[in-house]
Amino acid sequence: MLTILVAGSFFFPGLFVLSKRCLKRVPGLRWSEGDAVIVSARLVSSIQAIMASSAGYIIASSCEDIIEDQHWLTSSYILFAVPYFVYDIYAMFMCYWHKLRVKGHEDGSAPRDLRAAFSSYLRREFLMVLHHVVMVTVCFPVSVFWRQGKGDYFQGVMFLAELSTPSVCLGKILIQYKQQHTLLHKVNGCLMLVTFFICRVLLFPYLYYAYSRYASIPFYMVPLMVPWQCNLGAALLMAPQVYWFSLICRGAFRLFTRGPRAPPSAPSAIAKVDLDGSTTQLAPANGYSPQETERETDTH
Repeated sequence: MLTILVAGSFFFPGLFVLSKRCLKRVPGLRWSEGDAVIVSARLVSSIQAIMASSAGYIIASSCEDIIEDQHWLTSSYILFAVPYFVYDIYAMFMCYWHKLRVKGHEDGSAPRDLRAAFSSYLRREFLMVLHHVVMVTVCFPVSVFWRQGKGDYFQGVMFLAELSTPSVCLGKILIQYKQQHTLLHKVNGCLMLVTFFICRVLLFPYLYYAYSRYASIPFYMVPLMVPWQCNLGAALLMAPQVYWFSLICRGAFRLFTRGPRAPPSAPSAIAKVDLDGSTTQLAPANGYSPQETERETDTH
C-alpha cells in the first residue's frame, strides 16, 4: 500500500517537472515559464484522466456481480491517484500565479507576493480546492477502508468520470492561445459538453439505476434502501458537477450564439519590467486573455 502511494507521489509531480523542462528547452519550442507551467499542468491532468478512465473500464467490465466482485486495480489505483489531488492543488496555484503576473503587467491589479496571490487563489478556486481536499480526506478512506471490498463496480464507473477531463484541458489551452474562433475549439466544446454531462452529471443517477436492477427494486426506492452515507456522498459529489456543468452550458451558449470572430491580428503588448527598472513593450508569447481568464472555470 505504501509503495503504491509513494509511486504516485513521485509520478505526477515528476511528470509535471519533466514536461515543463521539455517545453522550455526543446529546440523549436523553448516556451516561457508561464506557458510551460500551464500546458504541463493540463497535460498531467489529461494523462491522469486517461489512466483513471482506463482503470475504470477494466474494473467495471470485469465485475459481473456489481456488489461482491472485486478487482485488484480498484484499491491500487485509488492509492496511486490520491497524491495527484494534492499535487494538483499546487499545480492549479502555479497556473493562477503565472496568469496573475501576466494580467498584472497589463492592468496592475495582480497581488504582488505569493501570500496575497495564494489568498486570492483560494477565494477564486475555493470549490475546486475543497473538492480536492474532500477527495483526499474523505473519499480516499471511504473507498479503501469503509467499503470493505464491496462495490468495486461502482468505483470503476466513478473512475470513468475522468473521460471528460482531456476535452476540458484542451479547451483551456485553446483559450490561453486565443483560439476561440477556430473549428477545433467549437468541436472540442461540443465534446466537452456531451462527455461532462454523460460522465459526471448522469453518472450518479446511473449508479442508482444499476443498483435498482441488481436488487430488483424500483429506481425510486433505491435512496430508501441504501445506507444514508451513500445518499449523502452522492449528493455532495454531484452538486459541484451540476454547478460546473451549468457554467459549461453558459460558455457553450456564448460560443455558439455570438457572431464569428476573426483571429486576433496583433496581441496587446505586455509591459516587462527590466532589472534596471525600465520597461519595454513585448508582444505576449503566452496568449493569455484577462477577460477569458476571468471566465475560465476549472472542472477537472
